[in-house]
Amino acid sequence: MGRLTPEQKKFYKDNGYILLKNLISEEELSRVIDEYDKLFKRKNLEQMENSWVGKNEDNRKSDSPYTVKGVHNLQHHHSVFGKLLYNDNILDALEDVMETENIMLHHTKAHYKPPEKGASYPMHQDYPYFPYEKDSMVAVFIHLDPATPENGGLLVYPGSHKLGPLEDVGKLQGNFHFVDQKKFPIEKATPVIADRGDVVIFSYFLVHGSTQNLSDKPRRMFLAQFASADDRPIGDQRPQPGYGWVLRGANFAKDAATSKHYDYN
Repeated sequence: MGRLTPEQKKFYKDNGYILLKNLISEEELSRVIDEYDKLFKRKNLEQMENSWVGKNEDNRKSDSPYTVKGVHNLQHHHSVFGKLLYNDNILDALEDVMETENIMLHHTKAHYKPPEKGASYPMHQDYPYFPYEKDSMVAVFIHLDPATPENGGLLVYPGSHKLGPLEDVGKLQGNFHFVDQKKFPIEKATPVIADRGDVVIFSYFLVHGSTQNLSDKPRRMFLAQFASADDRPIGDQRPQPGYGWVLRGANFAKDAATSKHYDYN
């Protein structure tokens, strides 16, 4: 079910993303959502903050009431999230998109946009956060709720992945990176309308962002990012727990990126 058709492969190459349905069974999805909600409850939503923190155009710090709650490395909180990483349908789709059977985990995270005040994310590329030599990095965005522009859904600029690394306008504002919002206004981005359980795979060069959640329900998502096992990170990147797990295939390189941080002998 996860294998892409020739038409889907072409769509991904042309657009830098692909939306896929029916990769996750209802039973598995329900378990993931149940443990997701329990995890966020344990973590205490009021003490969490993962929204973009930058400055306004007049260089004043933003004091917006809008927020996003986030948890990283979910596979270290419950086994259901680790099992999800080994979902064969998702790995089949990744193999077709990445054109390799050697697939390595980079990290996982989850964002919870609360009702009526879920913050937006400016249009950005993931590349500045963790550049790789062969640019094999992709994201798997799993929708735990239906997504539209009204509830903070994903927005993309189709084909923008072909532009490669863009100017990082946000690099002077700390750890947050984003592209020129005048060149890539969020209002002109293409919304990815998704149902509960839908999966979007996209290149780390794809310009993407999300709107505010103005609906009366939360928008929940689980995201994992993967690279080819024979690719290498550029620069000094701090690995997160789970970094380097080989989820399919093998890591044949003797100077594997993980060996810089962990001893497997």
